[in-house]
Amino acid sequence: MQLYRGPAHFFVADSRHNAIADKLKGAFESHFRFRPSPAEVTSWRNSLRAMSDVLIQGDLLETSVVLEYQLPLTSRRLDCMVIGRDRHAEGRAVVVELKQWDQADISDVVGCVETWVGGNLREVLHPSAQVAQYRQYLQDCHYAFSGSSPIRLDACSYLHNATSWTTTELQDDRYRVFLDLAPVFYGDQASDLVEHLRHRTAGGDNGDLLERVTEERYRPSKALMDHVATVIEDEPVYTLLDEQFVAFQSILFRVRQSYHTREKSVFIIHGGPGTGKSVLATNLVARLSKQHYSVNHATGSKAFTENLRKRVGSRASAVFNYFNNYTHLRVNELDVLVCDEAHRIRTSSNHRFTRADKRSEIPQVAELVRAARVSVFFIDDAQQVRPGEVGSSGLIRQEATRQGAQIVEHELEAQFRCAGSDGFVNWIDNTLGVRKTANTLWNQGAESFDFQIVDSVEALDRQIREKDGGPMSARLVAGYCWPWSREKAVGGGLVEDVVIGPWRRPWNARPELTRLPRGVPKSMYWATEPGGADQVGCIYTAQGFEFDYVGVIWGPDLRYDLERQEWVGDPSASHDGMVSRAKNSFLDHVRHVYRVLLTRGLKGCYVYFVDQDTRRFVESRIEAAAGRRPDFALEVGEPQMLLAAEAEEIYSGLGKVGVAVQQAMASIDGFQPLLEDVDLIADLASILEREDYSEWQERADSRTRLRGSLSRVLRGASLPSERADALAAALLARL
Repeated sequence: MQLYRGPAHFFVADSRHNAIADKLKGAFESHFRFRPSPAEVTSWRNSLRAMSDVLIQGDLLETSVVLEYQLPLTSRRLDCMVIGRDRHAEGRAVVVELKQWDQADISDVVGCVETWVGGNLREVLHPSAQVAQYRQYLQDCHYAFSGSSPIRLDACSYLHNATSWTTTELQDDRYRVFLDLAPVFYGDQASDLVEHLRHRTAGGDNGDLLERVTEERYRPSKALMDHVATVIEDEPVYTLLDEQFVAFQSILFRVRQSYHTREKSVFIIHGGPGTGKSVLATNLVARLSKQHYSVNHATGSKAFTENLRKRVGSRASAVFNYFNNYTHLRVNELDVLVCDEAHRIRTSSNHRFTRADKRSEIPQVAELVRAARVSVFFIDDAQQVRPGEVGSSGLIRQEATRQGAQIVEHELEAQFRCAGSDGFVNWIDNTLGVRKTANTLWNQGAESFDFQIVDSVEALDRQIREKDGGPMSARLVAGYCWPWSREKAVGGGLVEDVVIGPWRRPWNARPELTRLPRGVPKSMYWATEPGGADQVGCIYTAQGFEFDYVGVIWGPDLRYDLERQEWVGDPSASHDGMVSRAKNSFLDHVRHVYRVLLTRGLKGCYVYFVDQDTRRFVESRIEAAAGRRPDFALEVGEPQMLLAAEAEEIYSGLGKVGVAVQQAMASIDGFQPLLEDVDLIADLASILEREDYSEWQERADSRTRLRGSLSRVLRGASLPSERADALAAALLARL
């Protein structure tokens, strides 16, 4: 999309008659359905008049001009592009970034300068850095500049209000790498800009080059794909194991197949926290890029996407986008679209700032499935943490079926987080009531993952700070139970919003805050930059990331009511306006929030509870230090699941024993065909009920005798003797 295109002599005539700004304004209103700001209209009038004078002076009236051209799959618009042929008759184009600046200062931020924008002093990209990125993006993603007989592309900037002797800061040596890529011309250097353009475009354009620039499709270049593959494959952390590798190879096979058959496919890759969904997603992007498929990676998380972009560099970042970037892609325009964190898919790509021409009338999931011949969705159905996030396996299946796509599903089960402990994640799910699992108790003595409940927030803070640094990372996170200040504190620092008694800490910086103190990372980089350890992270900056150790402040927005023996969500304790207003779904959302926060650690998780009843409930579900069961253990919504370890009988009655046996059986391979055999479960439960719990826990001869009794019951269900013995032993171990 562009607001203006045509021969240069038309542009010059419109500028001479003071009509160019009005034409751009009309095109803007037609496209966006609202008026441009007066400041933008003024900038068009001033800057384009200066650009028109350059074309007149250089006798470049036979070239073509494009104004306000939108870069594919982004909201960014370049100011001006001059298109023509050089003296060898080769197609050339020059992107010209126009600035009204008359001064700028050096910034400590790489590639940035400080200047006045909108009445405020802000850090912005150096003009050469900005326009060089535009050029690289077009070369990487626009077929006219990368396909057969590519148009050669150059870039420069023109600061028509500035002079070379008053803005020497822009020529500082720290910007040399950008200036070499895209020179800056000042108002007193108009003749130099004329020669720069004449050397490249003086041969003019009969309209065919203009047509290619404005009409040809988005398609990542082979050079970009090679670059993406290289930067990802150079990362030593991206290694696939077991079912990850199976899913990886299955997707590659279907991509190759669909390239020839043109059949549409949708992959749904299921996996809980720490099962390597993102590792698999980035490996896919690397391999498919290396094989020169047109592939994009998308998420719904700003923090996650921006950290990926930072990690792979500005050039490779062109293929890492957001779910709402695909509203106007044509059917199957991409070969592959990899959608990570698909549980964050929203109802629509529209939001209150969406321009009218960008508004979509179809659901976001439909846009994503439509965009590529093969769509790959990585999803955890229990990680939806905000209203409006509707991504689910069922929704994706429904849309894939509607668009006639073949559906392939894989399950990632191996745990790469929480010290490889499936048990910890399953215990968290069971404890929070997210789903039933066999892991009703956490046995720290049998696990290498370090889970601790601490007595004070000061102790939690101290432990996390001790863990952070050197080769290890650690972060403090909390439920959204404290306000998040929109302004900085007096003195320019962050407001210490999270207050518990005398202890105070700031949240991570808000996204809109600028000119942060040295060492304070922007919100999107809180999880990965060292200064993040000095702030408390929230769900929106922590989701999708992992640390060696995580400290969780469990706030009062999710409490366990011991009298009613159920979880209670308290919207009045939440400062997340969108979530707290969703009263009917608040409990589910806040459960998912703590599930995400508690499963961010690779090696350990430490927790401080604001509410003591909630602490007591969680403690009741942890094995005592001596390896025996605690004095009491409550199942969510089921009082008295287990009696005390010292009781004469192991369980309180046949019904409860049956439930426990069935849950244990469900977690052991080989038992699944027997789960519906109520009589068998009752017989096993009856044997267990007659036994003394402490005796068979502590004496090998008692366990052997009990295993024999259970094995005889299982052989009665037509299981072979060896299989019955193995299952009986596994059942006792699980119980």
